[in-house]
Amino acid sequence: MNDVQHLKKFLDEKVALYNKPSFIERDPICIPHAFSKKQDIEISGIFAAVLAWGNRTTIINNCRKLMGWMDNAPHDFILNHKDSDLKGFVHFAHRTFNATDLLYFIELLQYHYSNHGSLEDAFVPDKIYKGDTVEQALVHFHDYFFSIEHPERTKKHIATPQRNSACKRLNMYLRWMVRKDNAGVDFGIWKKIKPDQLVCPLDVHVARVAERLELLDNIKSNWNNAMQLTEQLRMLNSKDPAVYDYALFGLGMGERF
Repeated sequence: MNDVQHLKKFLDEKVALYNKPSFIERDPICIPHAFSKKQDIEISGIFAAVLAWGNRTTIINNCRKLMGWMDNAPHDFILNHKDSDLKGFVHFAHRTFNATDLLYFIELLQYHYSNHGSLEDAFVPDKIYKGDTVEQALVHFHDYFFSIEHPERTKKHIATPQRNSACKRLNMYLRWMVRKDNAGVDFGIWKKIKPDQLVCPLDVHVARVAERLELLDNIKSNWNNAMQLTEQLRMLNSKDPAVYDYALFGLGMGERF
């Protein structure tokens, strides 16, 4: 068995360990898993992904609080709420994401869903996405997200490859929406983007694991490394490189190897 085959076997075993329903309950992906309507999954998912930094219990609790304020029907709330329904939202804060950011997200989502049936259209306005990776979809989403009048401070919460950001949380969100297998963790409800176009979510923890596995030569969490890591993972699974997010994340959570 050569080195590539050995690495693939090792990581495939870790995928099998982490890519299963028990993963859901302790991860922010549990938030969209509380819903069955496509738009509810999308909306709860984008909030869960954007807020997914820091303590995971706090992330999940804050997301559940937010969904509760939306009557646990986020799509209906986004489309039909009145200004008076937003009074309680002015007290929301998660790390540096505050009420100003939250109210703009709600405004943008109302603007979008008043004109589109799916948030996928904010990433891919065409019938199908033709890029080799989701890079241009992420650029388009950022530009579209801030195409109406917006608070400047909120821009820090939507990353873009144009700033050499790894776009970890958005790539994770795309993994949730695009990937589909029999494990039942990811949703696979978006069809314009294919799994082989996904970029593996990268943060400093995953970068450290990738460096130890010689998939990266440094631990920088940026777009260049996210692309390099994904290219390496494509050698192990050309049709679904982002599936290894589970393995790298699990190893990055402190498992010895």
